[in-house]
Amino acid sequence: MKAKIFLIGLVGTLFYGTANAQFNWPEDKAKAEEKNALYTDNLKQGNFRGAANHLRWLLTNAPDLNKSIYINGVKIYEGLASNENDEVKKRVFEDSVMTLYDLRIKYFGEEGKVLNRKAYDAYKYYRDDKGRYEELFNMYKKTFELNGDNVMDLNLLPYMDVMRRYKAAGGNISDEEVLDRYEGLIRTIGFKINKGGKNVERLKTVRESINNLLVQTVKVDCDFVQNNLGPKLEAAPDDLKIAKDILRYSFAAKCMDLDIAIKAAEVVQKNEPDFGVAKLIAQSAASKEDYETAIKYYEEAITLADDNTKKADVYYTLAIIQSKLGKNISARDYARKSVDADPSQKDAYKLIGNLYYNSFNDCKKGVNPVHDKAVYFAAYKMFQRAGDSAGMSRAQAQFPTNEEIFTWDMKVGDSYTVGCWINETVTIQKR
Repeated sequence: MKAKIFLIGLVGTLFYGTANAQFNWPEDKAKAEEKNALYTDNLKQGNFRGAANHLRWLLTNAPDLNKSIYINGVKIYEGLASNENDEVKKRVFEDSVMTLYDLRIKYFGEEGKVLNRKAYDAYKYYRDDKGRYEELFNMYKKTFELNGDNVMDLNLLPYMDVMRRYKAAGGNISDEEVLDRYEGLIRTIGFKINKGGKNVERLKTVRESINNLLVQTVKVDCDFVQNNLGPKLEAAPDDLKIAKDILRYSFAAKCMDLDIAIKAAEVVQKNEPDFGVAKLIAQSAASKEDYETAIKYYEEAITLADDNTKKADVYYTLAIIQSKLGKNISARDYARKSVDADPSQKDAYKLIGNLYYNSFNDCKKGVNPVHDKAVYFAAYKMFQRAGDSAGMSRAQAQFPTNEEIFTWDMKVGDSYTVGCWINETVTIQKR
């Protein structure tokens, strides 16, 4: 029987794994082996109650047996809590999870690593309990102090939310401390984003959520940015830290239209070039019709883009700016680059189609109406590539009539090269 129990325990131990194969068996080793086998077997079968009954003996009589009893113990009491409908009993099981984390630290150390997990579970359990907010805040504060940039991604947003809840409940935390810890959070997220990997986009979403929580926690509005931080940058126009603070708080308070926010962005971009910041400065300049500055930063953004979709988007924006400036050839060049970067960027073809369509008066010679209307053939071809049926119909309505084609001794299907700035070979078609 004991051999069978040992075998079951061995399978259970292998299934759940341990980080340390060394077991510190108590004096009654046989009993401990039996309890270890029974609790792991019950856990494997999802029998959390049975597993807890056997685990309790080990926690009492062999608390330093192996850290697996605490790792698996958390699973057991989490399972009991999730299956319990009675709120009082549920809370007892959740508190037991917290105690198991503390006991693991007591007997096996690794405080930072364990707190990383404990903090997240504590947030799940206690985030609606005002009486636990101070405990939660202090737990998260210590978790971040011990783990630094290695804190779990799952703890980033909860930390900011804990600060929000704690402060709203009258907790002992000042605006200055919130801002200081917020900046630490943002630095950690930046570190994780710079490492790359599959979680980059999710981390950016978390950063945006943290910015939204900040303005709910302390009064960070446009006046705060303009009046508290603006003068600091004016006094030290090359101070990167002040510039970063202004940029972050401007994002959080949705104040990116402030001149001081754009000045800060320019300082950040000069020292730490970034696609998003370059694009931000360019967009601001374009909105003020400062196209020279906009073009400069859009071009810079292209060199910093990390994928072709971003490049295509910026090229397309540059094409629009050039078209507004009446620089048709440059507009078409940028539009073509947009399609080259991302063939799915169909709007670029539509833009070229409109450039051709609107060039009739500039390109017509007033001699041969079929030749003059050839710009519409070129426009039709671009609208067709864009999948723009309305544009195709609009261009087709301007095609020469069959009578015009016949009168000028031409035939439908003939090739013709449109001159002017367009320089496209087209096929003659009738209206």
